[in-house]
Amino acid sequence: MRPGPGYEWVATPPPGSSTPAPRRHRTRYLGPPAYRTPPRWGFPALAWRWPTSVAGVDEDEHAPVERVRARARLAVTALWVLAVVAAVATGAEIWRYALLLASRTGALNRGTVQLSDSLVVTGAVLSIAAGLIAATSCVWWIKSARHAAAETVGYLPARPDWQLLPGLFIPGANLVIPGAVLAELEHAVLRRDVDSRPRPTPLLRAWWIVWAGSAVLFLATLLWRLRDSVQAQADGVVLSAVTDLVAVAVAVITARVVTRLTTLLAPIDPTSVRLLRVVRVPDAPKAERIDRPATARR
Repeated sequence: MRPGPGYEWVATPPPGSSTPAPRRHRTRYLGPPAYRTPPRWGFPALAWRWPTSVAGVDEDEHAPVERVRARARLAVTALWVLAVVAAVATGAEIWRYALLLASRTGALNRGTVQLSDSLVVTGAVLSIAAGLIAATSCVWWIKSARHAAAETVGYLPARPDWQLLPGLFIPGANLVIPGAVLAELEHAVLRRDVDSRPRPTPLLRAWWIVWAGSAVLFLATLLWRLRDSVQAQADGVVLSAVTDLVAVAVAVITARVVTRLTTLLAPIDPTSVRLLRVVRVPDAPKAERIDRPATARR
């Protein structure tokens, strides 16, 4: 009996049966690939380029450690400029006090007095300007150093970045917060445990004492200058000289702290490393040289 038109016989396997997987034939290992002629594929004939030269990559982006080194150099330079300017201002104040002592027994030369006043005013203005530049560069360095230390040790600093500026300029807070921030940074740079309490090193303790003393002395000098008596003005000259001298100490010890923490965080400077090149290897076997085929492109 034949099926009518429109019918088609379809054979299906019974339920539960499955097609066996094809058997894999293992081939014997014949060694690495070999070519009769040198292959024409490979890397392009270009010199090595840093990833920043690739299209679409920001050329100004550097590693956090590199940013710390660059900003540390800027901060240290500004601090040494501040130290020199503050030393000049100290000398100007000492000279003014010597002129005050000499004026008790006789009249002073007008040109000498004008020169002394010019040195005092110039030293004060330059000290304020250099202090602002040094403070800005140090805050910039601290911010990058905190981020680089967080990436190195694997935990974030205890204080956010927005507390840095208020901690420098708010009276009272500027005696505590800068030292605490540097202590936390030193704790991270030394790779100490995150759960342990930061303990400043002797250098950082000395910086903290000098920093707090300079802030208190600066405020005392400003308040003493408000007095109108002659003796108060003479004492104000002495206080100004001492304040400028303490500013020199603050600038020098701050430069040491910045240099030390930067060295601990980034001990190797790529610009100071001498590049080495292998010139020859004694007693090395002679390498087998294969002639370059004439049909090769390069």
